[in-house]
Amino acid sequence: MNGLRHKKFLAIGEVANREWRTMPKLREGMVVSVMRKGFKMKLNPGQALEYEKRHNGLWPEMADMIHAHGGKNYSIFLDHDTHVLYGYIEIEDEALWEKGADTAINRKWWDFMADIMETNPDNSPVCHDLQLIFHLK
Repeated sequence: MNGLRHKKFLAIGEVANREWRTMPKLREGMVVSVMRKGFKMKLNPGQALEYEKRHNGLWPEMADMIHAHGGKNYSIFLDHDTHVLYGYIEIEDEALWEKGADTAINRKWWDFMADIMETNPDNSPVCHDLQLIFHLK
């Protein structure tokens, strides 16, 4: 590992494909490519503190699921003026990451978060992918 501490945040479910950006990373003695993904979601007005509280208490089994499906270095930012959440995550494999959306723990998390953000009929967050425009190493 590169010595960076990985933060644990919300599983967002399915997001659209991103361009691959290669970063060497050791995992079990192998070098794997890492895909950078950006996305946005929308928080209901007045729910910023509750959103942060729920994420500060992220269930250990959610963090385990995110890691088991190749998610690392996960961060979510909030624009207080627009209530838009901007997420960033690095994943190892798109297909593996997408399988995480169908896990029981992820669906339980979606249900838990549905009352404070825009959601689809299945309680998954309304999520829009962002195009990577620039990256500096």
